[in-house]
Amino acid sequence: MYMQNVFKKLLLTLLFITPLTSFAANTELTWYGHAAFKLTTPSGKVLLIDPWITNPANKNGKEDLAKINKADLILVSHGHSDHIGDSVAIAKATGAKLVATYDLGNSLVQNAGFPAAQASMMTEGNFGGELTLLDGEVRVAFIPAVHSSAVTDAEKKNHDGGNPGGFLITVKNGPTIYHTGDTDVFNDMALIKQFHKVDVMLACIGGHFTMGPERAAMAVKLVNPDMVIPMHFGTFPILSGTPQALEKAIKAEGSKAKVNAMTIGETIKL
Repeated sequence: MYMQNVFKKLLLTLLFITPLTSFAANTELTWYGHAAFKLTTPSGKVLLIDPWITNPANKNGKEDLAKINKADLILVSHGHSDHIGDSVAIAKATGAKLVATYDLGNSLVQNAGFPAAQASMMTEGNFGGELTLLDGEVRVAFIPAVHSSAVTDAEKKNHDGGNPGGFLITVKNGPTIYHTGDTDVFNDMALIKQFHKVDVMLACIGGHFTMGPERAAMAVKLVNPDMVIPMHFGTFPILSGTPQALEKAIKAEGSKAKVNAMTIGETIKL
């Protein structure tokens, strides 16, 4: 009985002296299908990455888009329409700022109708640069990609979209996430882990227009993340890569990265 009372007093003491930061919220990641993700920071800031919310694989796309009433940043990796997606509509509805390369930002404003006041050098950059955003809670580094980029206007004319890329997103008191954008594997991916340890890699695996599972597994080995989440597959039949093939290829490469095949609409805590 005496020991029980001592334990209760000790527990109460710990509850009163433990800082509230010990109970900080997690970073959350939601996948909408294709390359579209929502990242919610521990303080509740919202980042949308390549937000084609209404992509064909997302049966609830229109409803999901209508529910987005808060966004702080919209990250667009390159100028293709399946990555610009619903960016303009979301920007107009929420006031979110654009994070993109400077050239892509200009093209999105001039040719896609992105609000000019929400696209400036404060949130735009280029490869080799890293932005500190949202009062220091988030850092975004621009990572090259092996792909192409063009912005198509309302008259179906193509305009220069700058160079394609991906993003290395570091959340204060949270994870570091590498979104590859659309790319093939390239050797310089091995440098990324020298800048930041990557906790989660969002890797395109569909094939045809990007690397497929086998080449994506090589990319995973170069980056060496703890977890890899496959994306950019299954939206159309031509994007035939599968998470199962990726997992098999990763094991063959000898990588220890865990494959987390999210379902469309799923939210996970990081």
